[in-house]
Amino acid sequence: MAIPDFQSLMLPLLRCLKDGKEHAMSELRNELSNQFDLTQEERNAKLPSGVSKVIDNRVAWAKAHLKMAQLIESTRRGYTKLSPSGLKFLNNHSTELNLRVLKTIPEYIEASKGWTVKKEEEKKREPEDQTPEEILESSYQNIRGTLAQEMLTKVKSCSPQFFEQLVIDLLVKMGYGGTLRDARAIGKSGDGGIDGIIKEDKLGLDVIYVQAKRWENVVGRPELQKFVGALAGQGAKKGIFITTSDFTSDALNYQPKNETKIVLIDGEQLAEYMMDYDVGVSKDRSYDIKKIDYDYFEEE
Repeated sequence: MAIPDFQSLMLPLLRCLKDGKEHAMSELRNELSNQFDLTQEERNAKLPSGVSKVIDNRVAWAKAHLKMAQLIESTRRGYTKLSPSGLKFLNNHSTELNLRVLKTIPEYIEASKGWTVKKEEEKKREPEDQTPEEILESSYQNIRGTLAQEMLTKVKSCSPQFFEQLVIDLLVKMGYGGTLRDARAIGKSGDGGIDGIIKEDKLGLDVIYVQAKRWENVVGRPELQKFVGALAGQGAKKGIFITTSDFTSDALNYQPKNETKIVLIDGEQLAEYMMDYDVGVSKDRSYDIKKIDYDYFEEE
C-alpha cells in the first residue's frame, strides 16, 4: 500500500486519540503505519533530501492542521491528546476529514488567517495532498533535473580536450589526487585508450586511469574491452570510464576476468556529480528552512 498523504492521515490520527489519553507521536506514527499496512521499505522511505522520513513528515503536518483547528492539543514535547472539540468532532464527523472540512471550522479559519495569502493560480498549481516540504523538494528536484540537462548539452558542445580536463577537474574535486598538479589529462592520439591519469589518494599509493567519451552514441561492451586492454598495457588495475551518453546493458554487465576494476559513469551521473561538487556551476540562491527549538521554551 502506498504511503498515505497527510490529509488521509487526519481522521485516523484523530481516532487514535479517542481514548482521551496523551500519546507519544512516535507511538502514533507506528500505529498509523500499521493501520495502513506500510511495508518496512515504505516506513523507512525518506524525502529527496534524505533528512526526514516521508511518513514522519506527513503525520507531523496532519497533526499541525488538526492543532490549528483545536481538535487536538499538545500536552508536552512529543506528546498530544484529543481536545474536547476533537471528541465532539469525532462524534459528529466519522467518515471524512480533510482541508475542505477543516476550513469550515471557525478555529481553523481564524488560525490560518496569518498564513501567506497566495494568488489563486498559485493555489491551483500546488497539490493539496503534499506537505510544504514535499512541494519544496519536488520543485528543487525539477530545477536540478533541468539544470542537469542544460549542463549535458553544454558539455557535449565542448571540445574533446576540454571535456577530458573537465573530468580531471571533477575527480580532483571529489577527493582524488589532492591537487590538479597531481592529475593530468593526456588527450593525444595514440594514448592507448587512456585520456587521463589521477592518483587514487593524496599519497599517490595507486593511480587511476580515465577514459572520457564525449559521445551521443551509447557505449557498448567492445569499448569497455578496449579500455581494459589499455589498462593492461599500462599494468593498471583500476579505471574510470565516463561518457556523456549511456551504457548498453551488455556494457553494464561486463566484468573483466582479471583483477581489473572499472567504474562506469554515464551522462546523468556525470551531471549529478558536477552539481554536487560545484564543477561548472555556481550558487544562485539559498534558503534556510527553520523549525522550532523546543529546548528554548523549556522552563525550569
